[in-house]
Amino acid sequence: MAGNSFGKLFKLTTFGESHGAAIGGVIDGCPAGIELDFEAIQNELNRRKPGQSKIVTQRKEPDTVEFYSGIFEGVTTGTPIGFVIHNTNQKSKDYSHIKDVYRPSHADYTYDKKYGVRDYRGGGRSSARETASRVVAGAIAKQFISTIDINAFTSSVGDIFIDKPYQDLDFDLIESNAIRCPDEATAAKMISKIEAIKKQGDTIGGTITCVIKNVPVGLGEPVFDKLHAELGKAMLSINAVKGFEYGSGFCGAKMTGSDHNDLFNSDGTTQTNLSGGIQGGISNGMDIYFRVAFKPVATVIQKQEALNSQGELVEMQGKGRHDPCVVPRAVPIVEAMAAMVIADQILLRRQESRDW
Repeated sequence: MAGNSFGKLFKLTTFGESHGAAIGGVIDGCPAGIELDFEAIQNELNRRKPGQSKIVTQRKEPDTVEFYSGIFEGVTTGTPIGFVIHNTNQKSKDYSHIKDVYRPSHADYTYDKKYGVRDYRGGGRSSARETASRVVAGAIAKQFISTIDINAFTSSVGDIFIDKPYQDLDFDLIESNAIRCPDEATAAKMISKIEAIKKQGDTIGGTITCVIKNVPVGLGEPVFDKLHAELGKAMLSINAVKGFEYGSGFCGAKMTGSDHNDLFNSDGTTQTNLSGGIQGGISNGMDIYFRVAFKPVATVIQKQEALNSQGELVEMQGKGRHDPCVVPRAVPIVEAMAAMVIADQILLRRQESRDW
């Protein structure tokens, strides 16, 4: 199986399955001399871990990370950083009913047809549990790029949206509620919506907005390696993501050029930021902001028609512990992937120029 690594210089390779003994990863290219805050790394994992509130899956995993290499006396050595997160609360029997059945909108069918074998326990390698390893790498990337602020938050659940621009939001409120929405009134509505959907044995989707501040000018390349293309790939690699837009996004398609253009100030900043901090594929020093769309979780606790390995249509019903909405736990994953992209781009820029 290919495609288990992400990044060019700051590079993460992950391993493990949802119900295996452990998941983990190797971070290659992390510079030496970074004094790590291990509590901050674990806190990022705690934001993503299951069982943290009544609106997420009730699987109980401590998600405690153990480091085995690349760190000496709390400081990175420049060598590969190896780490492991042990799985402790697997209930594999919850998935025995789908051993020979392909669940609708899951990776079961495509995985089996591609590889000829699949670990059906919780989705195996295609499970979102793999993203815990990304959060570890992203937490380390954040500490490398500590002058750059990355904040993601839930901006919609179903048809409930924050109706304020991100500049009017207090990011300190993101962690004040289970849905990770910095607008308290909207957060309450979102939580009520998820609770109602959960009672119906159904799931619901939503969006996450991410804002990256203090980004230097000059990250990204103008052709195939555009900064927004790298961010887009990072976000679209996250389980359940169906869409990515930055800056004005799809709304920009409705505008005229004269309305959409970001006019300059004398210092090189712009009066507006519909470009989303990126022009010609290169960061321009303004805030980078983008939105990521997540589909409803595919496992619903309702009877649905499915296909089995013999080509027969059968009735099945989801079992086990599943998120009614993936969005609140995906917030730290979005931040982690954004941090890895920016860290990678900074290292690439340093490689190009001695001025960095």
